[in-house]
Amino acid sequence: MSAEIQVDIPPVAWSGRIDGDGPEHLRWHQAVWPYDPDASESRCVLIGFASDEGVRRNKGRQGAAAGPHALRAALASMALNDPVLLEDAGTIAVTDTDLESGQARLGRAVAAAIDSGRLPVVLGGGHEVAFGTYLGVAAALARESGTRLGILNLDAHFDLRGEPVPSSGTPFRQILEAEHAAGGSIRYDVLGISQPSNTRALFDTADRFDVHYLLDDRCGPADYALVDAFIADLLDAVDLLYLTIDLDVLPAAVAPGVSAPAAYGVPLDTIQRVCDRVAMSGKLIAVDVAELNPGLDIDNRTARTAARLIHRMVTRHP
Repeated sequence: MSAEIQVDIPPVAWSGRIDGDGPEHLRWHQAVWPYDPDASESRCVLIGFASDEGVRRNKGRQGAAAGPHALRAALASMALNDPVLLEDAGTIAVTDTDLESGQARLGRAVAAAIDSGRLPVVLGGGHEVAFGTYLGVAAALARESGTRLGILNLDAHFDLRGEPVPSSGTPFRQILEAEHAAGGSIRYDVLGISQPSNTRALFDTADRFDVHYLLDDRCGPADYALVDAFIADLLDAVDLLYLTIDLDVLPAAVAPGVSAPAAYGVPLDTIQRVCDRVAMSGKLIAVDVAELNPGLDIDNRTARTAARLIHRMVTRHP
């Protein structure tokens, strides 16, 4: 597969605070360059996915299409301890109701990034981004026959709805059904499930697909041993891991800028702990961040929190 990444909106120059030009003053906007397939020293590549269509179909509050721009803005002035080459491939935009075409384009971009030796970090967009990211992981050369793929979803919702029209509420059911039809080996785990936000039918669906999950009220600081064991069990069972973060897993006070703010949520320190563990595992193959809705955010609180998580994973990824 070609290492070229085709997008709808080319990358633009980043800007931000400047304290100096030396490595001791380095910030993201000074380290990010347009994607170059031949830049072998690159650590990761950012790919935007501007889409509200899945949220619209799921009858949620729209606005996540502005997420990629807000995430780049929140990352721009973050300081980097070490010189590193980061790349921005631009954004795939779903500008009409053709979500499926956008997901297919995202899949090709993610596969190209993985095959070129980079960690793709996809900036959503509604959680329909997950099916597009999965298409790329499934098509990548690293996903050879017999490879055990794991998906870790940090989310208040299972997103296993059995709707006739795909949406932001269906991606993981789509993934599991596609893998089972192809005879693939996949494990889907969710950390942060909110019981009041998921019907009994969804819990039954999760059980039928052998989904492993941890409820949000078992993810606090007193539950670190349980959380660590949950992540360790997943990492031990798979060869490659795709991490997807739905920002509504966080408490509404931390992440108000989402379609469905959490009344309870998982503390940020737990989510950061999990992201650190996954990033340093050596098995992380792709990351996406979903459901940032800048129009609902307060003081860019959600965007800044998401940017910090992205920053930690990129700087800790081997």
